[in-house]
Amino acid sequence: MLWHDGALHEGGMLTLAAGDRGLLLADGLFETVLIVGGRPWRLMEHLTRLRNSADAIGMPIDTRPEEAILALAAHAAASADLGGLGAVRVTVTRGAGPRGLRLPPNPSPCVFATIAPWQPVMAFRPLRLQLAAIRRNEFSPLSRMKSLSYLDNILALEDAVRQGCDDALLLNTRGTVAATSAGNVFALRADLLVTPPIEDGVLPGITRQVVLAAAAGIGLSVREQSLTIAELKAADAAFATNSLRLICPIASLDGEEISRDTRLVTLMEALRAEIHADCGADPFAEPSRASQFL
Repeated sequence: MLWHDGALHEGGMLTLAAGDRGLLLADGLFETVLIVGGRPWRLMEHLTRLRNSADAIGMPIDTRPEEAILALAAHAAASADLGGLGAVRVTVTRGAGPRGLRLPPNPSPCVFATIAPWQPVMAFRPLRLQLAAIRRNEFSPLSRMKSLSYLDNILALEDAVRQGCDDALLLNTRGTVAATSAGNVFALRADLLVTPPIEDGVLPGITRQVVLAAAAGIGLSVREQSLTIAELKAADAAFATNSLRLICPIASLDGEEISRDTRLVTLMEALRAEIHADCGADPFAEPSRASQFL
């Protein structure tokens, strides 16, 4: 299902201007939002990040992203196939412009969104990571937003999968941990939960924010500080987060196993409760939908 021009359309075909800068130059942004019980999880946080990113790149933004997400969430609620669950991706490009790199003086952004099936078994799955040769540029503002320019992440992921892993771990130019191809990274050491700071080339993830708050609630100290590969491997447990996979334990890095800790399950339970409170439904309530960790 596709949302465009204020309406839902069956199928996934969309007509874009040949000069659309999102298509030609990756000049645009996106957000991916989990739908549970026909309601978007942490909608306001996603919209705030989108607006902040749009401001940072000088792109005007209106209410259409919110309209699109809510329309597709309502579709998920009414759909027998989706059962109130889904993954919405909303995309905002700067729209068409003249040839060249210079920003158009009066941009007219293009907004569209799609929904894909999401099942609880997609969450909380362990990851085998491979260290990527590609580095994340912590000096680029794009490292802190959901830009359409995603090819570094794609290439790193594809190389990891070819090597029999599930995802890639990207370092920044200083050689410290930045992110996986699509998630934030955490390490648990004793009672301290560490995640790299935004300045290390890190997206201010929505699930990252929730996990930091939840960790404090279960008695862990939290700290945003640079994280080395050695520290990650020596952790009592490590995991990655994003809005669809939620919390994914890191099982290994370059074939070297990483420890697990039962407190990860406690964090998963806290995140599950947070989703239930925000969306009014627990996607993991039915045994057939439960993950191997919950």
